[in-house]
Amino acid sequence: MTMSLNSATRRRLQQLNQISSVWEGDRRPFSPPSSVLEPNCQPNGECILWVDGSQGVVRAMDVVAQDTGPEAIVRTLLRAIEHPNSPGKPARPQKIVVRSREIQFFLRGALQELDIAIDYVPELPLIDELYRSFEDSIEAQTPDLPPQYAQALTQKAFEIWHSAPWELLEEHQIISIELNQWDIGTLYASVMGMLGMEYGVLFYRSEESLKQFRAKVLLEEESPGNLEEAFLQQDCLFLTFDSDDEEDDDDDDDDEIIDLADLPLDELHPSFGNIHPLEGLRSVLYEEEALAMYVALDSLNRFIKDERDRLSVDLSLLKHKYKISIPSSDAQAKPKPIAVTVATMPELTAELEEMTFDDSDSEEMSIVQSLRDDLIPEDSFLSLGVVSWEMVDFLRKGAIYHQEATPTQGGDGLPVILIQTSRPKAMTIITSIQEAGGITGIGFNPGADPLEEESYDLGVLKTEKGEMFLFGEFLDRDPVHIAARKKWDERCKKTQGYCGLIVARGLMGASRGKPHLKDMMALFVGQSLSPKDLGIGMLQLMPQFE
Repeated sequence: MTMSLNSATRRRLQQLNQISSVWEGDRRPFSPPSSVLEPNCQPNGECILWVDGSQGVVRAMDVVAQDTGPEAIVRTLLRAIEHPNSPGKPARPQKIVVRSREIQFFLRGALQELDIAIDYVPELPLIDELYRSFEDSIEAQTPDLPPQYAQALTQKAFEIWHSAPWELLEEHQIISIELNQWDIGTLYASVMGMLGMEYGVLFYRSEESLKQFRAKVLLEEESPGNLEEAFLQQDCLFLTFDSDDEEDDDDDDDDEIIDLADLPLDELHPSFGNIHPLEGLRSVLYEEEALAMYVALDSLNRFIKDERDRLSVDLSLLKHKYKISIPSSDAQAKPKPIAVTVATMPELTAELEEMTFDDSDSEEMSIVQSLRDDLIPEDSFLSLGVVSWEMVDFLRKGAIYHQEATPTQGGDGLPVILIQTSRPKAMTIITSIQEAGGITGIGFNPGADPLEEESYDLGVLKTEKGEMFLFGEFLDRDPVHIAARKKWDERCKKTQGYCGLIVARGLMGASRGKPHLKDMMALFVGQSLSPKDLGIGMLQLMPQFE
């Protein structure tokens, strides 16, 4: 069936000025290397071009999928006629030449009554020259990764994602990777992601660069200035993970920011690059850099798997030697193994920690004896309950953090306080409790609001360093809380006083109030404490006047 333009369109086109030009039109395969494609670009498409041969300009261009029908070439032609690229002006050509009989016959049917001659020619010299320019330009582009190593590097990146070193290591807890290859002695790995903000690994080429950057960042926090300049002074290779969905990039509400750890794997992609004071940021790795990155990722991943249990407890001196077979650009060549030494760096970690956490802060905290309420976010979900002993065993093995304790396994399980919040806030809670030495106990203390004439049962966490944190305020007359407290006390008697705190993520998701095992990030175990054990007496809410 021959398709033609409708009458209104023909009349509109007939009113345009007709110029004495010959236009070339064609449709050809267009398959640039995948490494230079934009995310939404067709990897195997076809390019439609309409060129004014008299002026030597491209009036319109489109890239379409291979299976797109012949109507596409007409759509592009109409744009070339009515809305051409600059410097072209709206006009009808006197003549069109194409090198395909099929396209010629289709255009004759579609463009009836427009007084445009449509001829066949075996060659289109102007379009041929344009395509040669396209190919030269594409070949001149440097891919983000060397093509022969791209697949292997991507695989290693996702292995790192699965091993999740950020569940064990903070940014100042450094792992050294001794390569002695490609003019690199040792790389110093700093893991990002414990706070759930940005996931990845920075591989610094020297201790000096690492220390200088952290010192500059801390200085910027005290006196904000040019943080970008400090960032560009780093000397490192990097791997970061990003989401394919960028709709949330402009969202300023922290509670609405999507944690990449909650996304399915097919919505993530790794990004590699290099930062150097004289080069700046470069999102391209050349061959030697790609090989160094491959070996660093492989060895770091092996080290995390071998030492996961010990890294979750402390960061004492740990060291392993590995032989890493690097991928070869020659498929027939036998992979050449490289000896690599991976180790923790307790002294450097302590030095960076001292830079990060000012001693004056801890001294100030040590003199605060009153009950603190800055640990648990206000929007958290809170409940008193119990978890089975089987779940306790699971959390010992699978949680990011588990405080070592051996509770008496009495009754139906371990009585627990559940705090559920967003993942970044959960990590902040866990880190704060870890820095305080873990919890020694959980108790309830009487409180009162004289103005409202209300009495409260105040939930309190006590840490190894003697700090006490408020985790909940419950009305004494609330029947739900009364029943929950009664069960809590009964269960604690059956476990000889042992109880626990579970910190979970997933506040905004479907698991709100009922977190799955994978959402439970930490289990702290302590003793049930009475008001006498807490020793803070009756707490009263006192009004403050300005």
